[in-house]
Amino acid sequence: MLHQYIPRSARPLVLGILIGISLSVSSSAVVQYVRRRRRRIAQLSQSQVYRLENRPIELRSDDILDGLTGVIGNTPLIRINSLSTALGVEILAKAEFLNPGGSVKDRVAVRMIDDAERQGLIHPHTGSRIFEGTSGSTGISLAMVAHARGYDVTIITPDDMAAEKLHALRSLGADVEQVRPASIVDKKQFVNIAKERALAFSSTSSTSVVSGIGESIAVLTDTDARGFFADQFENKSNYDAHFDGTGPEIWRQTNGTVKAFVSGAGTGGTIAGVGRFLKSMDEDVVICLADCEGSGLYNKVKHGVMFDQREKEGTKRRHQVDTVVEGIGLNRLTQNVELGLPIIDDAVRVTDPEAVAMARYLVKHDGVFIGSSSACNLVACIRLVKKMGWHKGERVVTVLCDSGARHYSKFWNDEYLLKAGIPIDTSIIEEMLST
Repeated sequence: MLHQYIPRSARPLVLGILIGISLSVSSSAVVQYVRRRRRRIAQLSQSQVYRLENRPIELRSDDILDGLTGVIGNTPLIRINSLSTALGVEILAKAEFLNPGGSVKDRVAVRMIDDAERQGLIHPHTGSRIFEGTSGSTGISLAMVAHARGYDVTIITPDDMAAEKLHALRSLGADVEQVRPASIVDKKQFVNIAKERALAFSSTSSTSVVSGIGESIAVLTDTDARGFFADQFENKSNYDAHFDGTGPEIWRQTNGTVKAFVSGAGTGGTIAGVGRFLKSMDEDVVICLADCEGSGLYNKVKHGVMFDQREKEGTKRRHQVDTVVEGIGLNRLTQNVELGLPIIDDAVRVTDPEAVAMARYLVKHDGVFIGSSSACNLVACIRLVKKMGWHKGERVVTVLCDSGARHYSKFWNDEYLLKAGIPIDTSIIEEMLST
């Protein structure tokens, strides 16, 4: 053994040297490991760190939520199996129809009321009233949330809105007034009338009335009851609901693996809020607009001009082009759309027959019953994937805004569609997937 050749007097010195060398090697190894670990963490992008630290939101079976509004949000992200298999990519959809009010607009209603209360613009259980002009879904959500929070609601709608939405509004206790569809520049357009009704409420009840964009449209008084014009098209709370809620949920549920986000624009809040959040996490995420017939947003994104072919010189109608697709499409720039335009990378035009075919195709192959705007989103997903040539492993996320239950009288009414000259043929989607 080595100690036999070392003088007894020198053994402590040699032992000390060996221990020192061993500690030095061990310390060096630890330091190198720590340095490698730090370098690896430093190299992780913000999105990767976010992915590691934030897992999908889960609700335990024993959770007790604080009233109806506690159910809103945290909707599941579901795989659309038929489209995913046919395309070879993952088509994932946020099931917003599972919100208690039945649509993505529940999020917006809560945020608008929350923000108005935080700013001291309205107070619950004081006789205050919320006014809004809407084609249906936002009004339903506002009626539901407002009554849960202690407010009355007045909703102004176009008279060609699906009957199911009208019935829902009245069942939820909203005061409803229907008017003829008109351009936003017309004083008789439903949004403008909602603002007028808010002013009238102010003058008759000696209350105050404030606009959703944060600018007063009447002098505030000392009374408690106030009128609040929600103004979903211009109210930034709409955008904030999706930037702070829907976007982060999608990011967590996909662990940060989003290739593209596809959405239509009715007010612009969803595509702007979700799109900007996803871009803040990964600037390479593709944001794509799904636009319906009669809307000028497609050309605004593609060519920088708000224009629709049906509005060319000599053919422009006084009222908006009829379409069976409800809830999306605009011929003007709203504040929420303007927030989204800088980050929208592409746009897809979807026709009425394509939307109708998609809805029927999805019921046949997936058992998923969706409304018109959701169908437009899924058609746009197919077009985008085909255009980009994406393959297995890529994840394209979209939104199922509401269910088909709100569209029986128009979009899901075969007799109505045939009279309107719109074919009901799922082979349109089959051909789209195969080419």
